Amino acid sequence: MRAATGHQYELTAATPAGPARATITEVAAGLRAYSVGGIDLVETFPAGAVPPKAAGIVLVPWPNRIRDGVWVHDGVKRELALTEPALRNASHGLLRFAPYRELDRTAGSVTLGATVFPQTGYPFQLDTEVTYTLAADGLEVTHLLRNVGQADAPVALGAHPYLKIGDVPTGDLVLRVAAGTHIDVDDRLNPVGETPVDGTPFDLRNGQTVRDLDLDDGFGRVASTNGRTEHSLTAPDGRRVVLWGDENMRYVQVFTPRNFPISAGDGEPVRGQAVAIEPMTAPANAFNTGAGLHWLTPGETWTLRWGIRHSGF
Repeated sequence: MRAATGHQYELTAATPAGPARATITEVAAGLRAYSVGGIDLVETFPAGAVPPKAAGIVLVPWPNRIRDGVWVHDGVKRELALTEPALRNASHGLLRFAPYRELDRTAGSVTLGATVFPQTGYPFQLDTEVTYTLAADGLEVTHLLRNVGQADAPVALGAHPYLKIGDVPTGDLVLRVAAGTHIDVDDRLNPVGETPVDGTPFDLRNGQTVRDLDLDDGFGRVASTNGRTEHSLTAPDGRRVVLWGDENMRYVQVFTPRNFPISAGDGEPVRGQAVAIEPMTAPANAFNTGAGLHWLTPGETWTLRWGIRHSGF
């Protein structure tokens, strides 16, 4: 049986915490699995399944949603395909179901590439690359976006990893999100404003237990120290997994579904709580608001990075 996400790139490396392993998919250049010393640090899914709830995929040329799939550029109304039909939004970019091609590979790294061709609602052309590299203390991800068209192109990027510490129930973990504002949304999950988190249930800077959270929420004003942003999950025994980003990742989406198909080893997945910490360069509906939107000139290249770091293992 062929995998539903195409070729599976298996990465391995020796680390002080034990063998590190990752699986990267041909479709959406997704992170399907990542473990260190036999402990899963992201939610995985069977090879025959599509990524549940967008698990692990790359989001380009926009993350999250565009209201009604409509935006205006140079006075022209652009209409994108509604890939979230229940809420009538264009969701998670244009490469969610696209195959990437192999550009470079070693035992512990792989670089995949794909092109965004001009199409309905997005008349621009981009070459994209993503490199996954296993390091001593985590997994490093580098994205490269290049405008190979003839006009300035609007671009935003995100990723959709579900983090975990595999031998601890996710509900027992403490989530910390280093964000100063909450993106307020309507009943279709599109932004209607941005509010400081101070004194609200959305202030996760000091940490809250995952089981107490019910989120599908965006956050802004993400704190950066020495050019790096960090959000984390901590186990009761002190082990920690950090989702970090470079200075471009000034937004984050946090999603805590309670019906995620959690891997149960060799058995069938069971429904349980998971937590996605999604680094983003822009929030939902950025093509309309301009928040965090990056305009690439013809020939220009944009490089950005994020990754997963572990400690205490």
